[in-house]
Amino acid sequence: QNSVGEFYALGLGDPFPISSLTGTGTGDLLDEVVKHFPSDGVEDPNAGIPRIAILGRPNVGKSSFLNVLIGEERSIVTDIAGTTRDAIDTRYRAFGKDFILTDTAGIRRKAKVKDNIEFYSVMRSLKALEESDVVIVMLDATRGLEAQDMNIIGQAVRAKKGVLLMVNKWDAIEKDTKTADTWKKEIVQRMAPIDYLPVIFASVVEKQRIFQVMEKAMEVYENKHKKISTSKLNEVMQQEIMNYPPPATKGKLIKIKYMIQLPTPSPTFVFFCNLPQYIKEPYTRYLENKLRDHFGFDGAPITIFFRQK
Repeated sequence: QNSVGEFYALGLGDPFPISSLTGTGTGDLLDEVVKHFPSDGVEDPNAGIPRIAILGRPNVGKSSFLNVLIGEERSIVTDIAGTTRDAIDTRYRAFGKDFILTDTAGIRRKAKVKDNIEFYSVMRSLKALEESDVVIVMLDATRGLEAQDMNIIGQAVRAKKGVLLMVNKWDAIEKDTKTADTWKKEIVQRMAPIDYLPVIFASVVEKQRIFQVMEKAMEVYENKHKKISTSKLNEVMQQEIMNYPPPATKGKLIKIKYMIQLPTPSPTFVFFCNLPQYIKEPYTRYLENKLRDHFGFDGAPITIFFRQK
């Protein structure tokens, strides 16, 4: 991922970073390949519509959430974990906008996947993640933040998707005025340095904040596709760089001359400087934080490259 910016210099269009080991990025690559197939005269009615995947461990309430949103039993719901076996697409309209919602099979740790059916169900869930624009990761308030929750969140973040956390079953726990803040702090601490994910506490059973989740998901989608003009970007970020310039390394001063946003599926910025090899991770995080402070990008991944100029 960190080297992808170098391939823009080839002038061959947008590169597609993929991993044959994990499958990361293959969905975007295949989508681009399919675009070049000869047309059969039939247009995809869902082309260009934001795709939102609902992911989480088994039995956290994903199918119930979808059913409440669309007002019908689109997905089977039982108390038995793993009822949903396939990724189910549903077209949905709210706030004057259309979405494709994808209900997925629950994702368990590899060691607990016991049969071929469940294995392929999980693979289809991960494919739905790859094909989505935004991922709603549903957590269970009665069980707290578990290791598998963090694994699912991590997969969505590494795939450069917009991510929103929905804490379901909020009605089923004892809480006070500090409970929500405690949850958020734990998420930030355990997912560090990932601290940009919005969190909404909801109850599918009580229909609490259900539509707020979708409103926030659309906001995350818009943030993921947000473009900042080069003039505005340089005006704002050069001031921040003057306030806190990159630390000198080996007695050499690092000078960042200008920056641009690349035309990529998620926010990607290139900072041109004299000594890019000496810029460390803490300063990269500083720049990312300032980009978020000034331009938002709540829930959206930001990638930063440094190139010599």
